[in-house]
Amino acid sequence: MTERGTAIDTIRAVRIAGPGREFLIDDEPVDIFIADGRIVDIAPTGALPAQGEVIDADGTWAVPGLWDNHVHTVQWALTSERAPLGQADSAAAAAAAMSDVAALPDGRRVGTGFRDALWADRPSLEVLDAATGVVPTYLINADVHSVWLNTAALAREGFRTDDGVLRETDAFEISRRLNAVDAAHGDRAMMRAGEQAAARGITGLVDFDMAWSAEAWPRRVQAGFASHRVEFAMYPFDLERAIAAGLRTGELREEPDVPVAGRGLIHVGPLKVITDGSLGTRTAACSHAYPGDPGNFGVLTVPSDELVALLTRATGSGLAVAVHAIGDRAITSALDAFTTTGAVGSIEHVQLVRHADLARFARLGVFASVQPQHAVDDRDLVDRHWAEQTAIGYPLASLRDAGAHLRFGSDAPVSELDPWHAISAAVSRTDDEREPWHPEERITVDQAIEASVRSTLRPGEPADIVLCAVDPRTATGEGLRSMPVVATVLAGHVTHTA
Repeated sequence: MTERGTAIDTIRAVRIAGPGREFLIDDEPVDIFIADGRIVDIAPTGALPAQGEVIDADGTWAVPGLWDNHVHTVQWALTSERAPLGQADSAAAAAAAMSDVAALPDGRRVGTGFRDALWADRPSLEVLDAATGVVPTYLINADVHSVWLNTAALAREGFRTDDGVLRETDAFEISRRLNAVDAAHGDRAMMRAGEQAAARGITGLVDFDMAWSAEAWPRRVQAGFASHRVEFAMYPFDLERAIAAGLRTGELREEPDVPVAGRGLIHVGPLKVITDGSLGTRTAACSHAYPGDPGNFGVLTVPSDELVALLTRATGSGLAVAVHAIGDRAITSALDAFTTTGAVGSIEHVQLVRHADLARFARLGVFASVQPQHAVDDRDLVDRHWAEQTAIGYPLASLRDAGAHLRFGSDAPVSELDPWHAISAAVSRTDDEREPWHPEERITVDQAIEASVRSTLRPGEPADIVLCAVDPRTATGEGLRSMPVVATVLAGHVTHTA
């Protein structure tokens, strides 16, 4: 078995199933030749002698390296240290689940992944205090846009609220504090998480961690991180710092004398701007009010004029932008700002889109950065809380048919970091025994893979390659979700073998 970190020169007898297949005359196995981290030749198996270190693919199927275009990396990496609350079906159950959770070394109890939007009861200080006592306790919503704290935690953090729930900006501040572990702890967690990502075929991700990553990622690579490529974002509170540091989107960011396997992996990403809330917290900015709450149309957390100013400053400084916009009002505001400023980049999430806005993505060249698994996870929330909305919920086919360029991600830890889950959800629009949810928004496997990669399998392209035990083009929705990844190769180096 080829060891992790090995530099590969030849992948022998592989069938190409992803982008690049269109340049071949048939589906017979080929040999892929690699040099200096790039594909240099592709030939019918045996037509040219194998060179150097060889992976014998034995007829498995190859797709280009997969990307997750939306990850909160440190929060995702720390998830395994926090109590899972995804199965809690009430506030009482979630509070009770935290009562026996051991405190972390810093004295806090932390749980994550609850979804209160479908609960019959509501989070309250009384319920959480009764279950958790004087130990500071924090429950992070699955959408990360709200955090439920007990009285001890509120006192520790210096916040006051009647029900114990902090939302939006205050919730993000709590997450930043919980994620601010010491560098060595965070780096170890990222090493483990990177290996897990590589095991699912990930060769690149966009990092939306709410911290200064311009120093963290080069440090991690210097220490041996080499699992995948990273484009790291910054937030408005660090915009002037980024400009002063000379950061420009797309530029390489690494320290001298980087280990060979880690060279060229870290690049400056976009400015991330969060302009509205979320469906789960009932704060996404929508045209119609939320049921039972006639005054609640969500929140536009960044007014349109302020968004234009941010995009103008970023664009003039060489930074692309990634604008979080979930509700239709927020998406229209974001598209308007792109129009006014000429900014380049993406709109993140794109969960409720006015019909008239679909074609604007293509006209403006703005990526629709979406998380297909959210459509599956949120279908019951949509049916309850967005039933009165007239815009399109969680569009994929509609965006693509209008000419928009899709990019897929997970929003981990909101959804599991697994690109095959995104591909499956896009193709099947279900992950259980229920019928597909809005099947008219399904796309094909080829289209879903295209939205999950940044390269193709052809000479001159990066040697970022994923070998699959099953042909993705013929796999069922469940088969895609559980896709066996035989090996992952990043810039010609093995990052995972089964």
